[in-house]
Amino acid sequence: MKVLVINAGSSSLKYQLIDMDSERMLAKGNCERIGMDGSIFIHKTSDGRGKRVQVPMKDHTDAFMYVTQALTDAKVGVIKNLDEVSAIGHRVAQGGSIFRKSVLVNNEVIEGIRSLIPLAPLHNGPELEGILACQKVFGEELPEVVVFDTSFHSTMPPKAYMYAIPYEYYKNMESAVMASMERPTGMSAAIVRI
Repeated sequence: MKVLVINAGSSSLKYQLIDMDSERMLAKGNCERIGMDGSIFIHKTSDGRGKRVQVPMKDHTDAFMYVTQALTDAKVGVIKNLDEVSAIGHRVAQGGSIFRKSVLVNNEVIEGIRSLIPLAPLHNGPELEGILACQKVFGEELPEVVVFDTSFHSTMPPKAYMYAIPYEYYKNMESAVMASMERPTGMSAAIVRI
């Protein structure tokens, strides 16, 4: 089983392809300066092959296309085709109080992440773009899992996570997130709960 792990930042996309049977990293890389002049794509394999090229990357979708091309490339690739990828993992910065643990990606999760962009505007937007790019390339049938940085703190009691800020700030941000969220038909109450 091979798992592709994605970490999309505001102007970068880091990745690793891991063989879970041997627990070995097969390839890793970085797309740097996404959306800027002088974008750089770096790809390295566990056996020392690699490439570093300056290429245009207007967004994270472009960056992800370079990743998939490198993984299957005749010279620096580590898999014959993308069907060898069994699952994808994404790191997402902000799960707010909506996501307290890792979740499988579905439409509700996508809308939940989108609603939390105001809490992490430099991260959740690009991370969501990475998820959507993966769905375009691999289809929606391939399992994608999202791991939230904020899950670590989700078991803290309110007095601990609200101590450092005035309560009005917390309520104002909660209202802003709720106002920005478009609730699709059938969205569960658990996703909307803040």
